[in-house]
Amino acid sequence: MNGVLIIDKAPGITSHDVVNRVRRILQQRSVGHLGTLDPLATGVLPLVAGTMTRLAQFYTKSCKAYEGLIRFGFATDTYDSDGDPVGEAQQVQVTLQQLQELARRFQGAIEQMPPPFSAKKIHGVPAYKLVRRQKEVVLKPVRVEIMEFEIIGLDSRPPYSAAPAQSMAEEKGDRAFFRARVGSGTYMRSVAHDMGQQLGCGAHLSSLRRTRVAEFDISEAHTLESVQAAAENGRLQELFVHPRTLLPDMPSVTANEESAARIRSGRTVNLPEMSRARQIKVFYGQKELLAIATRVAGTLFHPGIVLDTNPQEMPVNGR
Repeated sequence: MNGVLIIDKAPGITSHDVVNRVRRILQQRSVGHLGTLDPLATGVLPLVAGTMTRLAQFYTKSCKAYEGLIRFGFATDTYDSDGDPVGEAQQVQVTLQQLQELARRFQGAIEQMPPPFSAKKIHGVPAYKLVRRQKEVVLKPVRVEIMEFEIIGLDSRPPYSAAPAQSMAEEKGDRAFFRARVGSGTYMRSVAHDMGQQLGCGAHLSSLRRTRVAEFDISEAHTLESVQAAAENGRLQELFVHPRTLLPDMPSVTANEESAARIRSGRTVNLPEMSRARQIKVFYGQKELLAIATRVAGTLFHPGIVLDTNPQEMPVNGR
């Protein structure tokens, strides 16, 4: 089974746990994810299955959107609520205005130190494994981009409250709701930790929900339970993302039967209508994504990534 499936990950499980569960449901080994979520986090976890795993290379730099809660008063060794407290907890009362002003310092291209408990590799070994072995972990700051980071409310009032803006700005609390849109490699755990450092009171990420990865939105996501139920009812294919919506910034072309046959066998093909594009998606019919093809010269394209090589599944009359 080939396709892209968006999972709404539950808290307390790893991204690899989700992949293993879906492998069992699909009864196939070829399943991967497009961006790890920490066990604490929930939300959008795109999975690729079958030949669609070949598309993973196009999502390594994807932007991501989050919403979550930061708690001020003490830091933790993991920078989130799954870790152990570092130092004594403090009674903290920060205002919404204070936090909104502080949040502006984290917008744009910044240098960020990854958490010690992270997948960042040191001499080929993930940092979290070294920490668990009580080995020294020396991480270097990484340049990341935060396109949007907004504190939208305190725990004393739900986010998007209808209260007057002036009264909300003056309210105090020790937890803050936020919304963020970030580039690849950004750790919201580090943002929370660094905010606590700058305030001098410590802070950590209390909860995190990913609402978007690239073109994949939370509205398309399915729980593992709903995926299991769909498989048992023979409706699993209905949950997969429509191939036409994948990689929306890349032009697409629909191949005729002759061109499709050449593409399936990995041969170059002439596509005059796409002569200006460097890389394109090639479909047969409305749903069959055959390949990602790269322009060789003029109107000649080579299918460097072939996603469907089974001519027996070719629709009649291209439909």
